[in-house]
Amino acid sequence: MQPLAIQLGPLAVHWYGVLVALGFYAGLLTAARRARRVGVASDDIWNMGTWVVIGALVGARIWYVVSYWKEDFADRPWLETMMIQRGGLVFYGGFIGAFLACYVYVHRVGLPAWKVADVMAPSIALGHAIGRLGCLMHGCCYGLACDLPWAIHFPGRHETRGAGVHPTQLYESGLNLLMSLALARVFKVRRFDGQVFALYMCCYAVLRSIVEVFRGDYPNRYAGGLLTPAHLVSVAIFALGTALFVWLWNRASKPVEESIDP
Repeated sequence: MQPLAIQLGPLAVHWYGVLVALGFYAGLLTAARRARRVGVASDDIWNMGTWVVIGALVGARIWYVVSYWKEDFADRPWLETMMIQRGGLVFYGGFIGAFLACYVYVHRVGLPAWKVADVMAPSIALGHAIGRLGCLMHGCCYGLACDLPWAIHFPGRHETRGAGVHPTQLYESGLNLLMSLALARVFKVRRFDGQVFALYMCCYAVLRSIVEVFRGDYPNRYAGGLLTPAHLVSVAIFALGTALFVWLWNRASKPVEESIDP
């Protein structure tokens, strides 16, 4: 098998932005179509899109800058912290930022929060699957060195110095796509509002933990190099997703007390 070589440069940076934008668009498009099934207007999802994009980009960039402050930003002008066109977006930061932005929006407009969360969950995974291809083109989020037939090679000026590495961007992209399809099926048979979103949190935490085993771009690792910072965040996300699922399930299962007039 001919090794896959990734050519980095101005065009690759351009495609990074295009694929991230395409991920946002695909996510909002599928969510807008899905929303009609639960009585939410498609326009409400598109209007929420601006909040999603801003919250995701701000959260993803802040998380990246904080994570790599000592290595990349401590001695640079503060304006460079805003240059997202050069890469440097962390998904967990974007997820939290987008979640907070959506929370503000749905409560401001008066939308059913957990219905909207279920609508968005499969689309988050779809958008992420497309966005990770942008990471591949940009050369970030790369994997550990390996000599497997499907190893990819970045140019010699890349941090990997041209060595074969795990295509972790493709691993995560493919797994996110499968999760998106699975969650879309669950959405059609869900038993309570918020179920799909809670499952997304748990499934992505597991998915991400698997991919993290092969990641090679972290300056700091824990437990003798076995764990990355994202592993620790994944544990928290999984715990929150599990707690949310149980809470929503119990709330939905609780019988509604009928009021009896005296």
